[in-house]
Amino acid sequence: MAQPIRLEIPPRDACSELQTRLQNAPLQHAEALLAGYDLLQGLHDRGVLDLLRGGLGSSDKVLNILVDAAKTPEAIIATRNLLILSKVVFTLEPELLENITQAVPDSLARAKEQKPLTLLQMFKKMCSQDTRRALSAMLGILESFGRSLGPVAAELTGRGR
Repeated sequence: MAQPIRLEIPPRDACSELQTRLQNAPLQHAEALLAGYDLLQGLHDRGVLDLLRGGLGSSDKVLNILVDAAKTPEAIIATRNLLILSKVVFTLEPELLENITQAVPDSLARAKEQKPLTLLQMFKKMCSQDTRRALSAMLGILESFGRSLGPVAAELTGRGR
């Protein structure tokens, strides 16, 4: 009859495996280690590490101050407003937002360079299709804003419409 072959696996020494990996790590990851050292040196030169060390030392105090500041009604309202404004910004087309960010400084620079427009020149600008399109959009926003103020104003004065 056949005899089973005994398989003896030597016990695994996790400590020696880790020691071997640690000895080989500087050779395998030399470029990453040098980049990490450069980053640490840059943070140290600018005082960021000292700031972080101080923050860790007084983390309980800093955390209490932040929590107390976040619990104020102003902070809660600001957070809510920021979330609502982020929804608006996220729904805008990137091209539209880019055009607006370019138009504002350009218009302000032109306003500084030129004499103010005459009433006739302003009327001509108001009659342009682009100006009417922008005014229509702004009037729609203002109308919606006014509609939202309607019930609030009635509640404040104690009268209905």
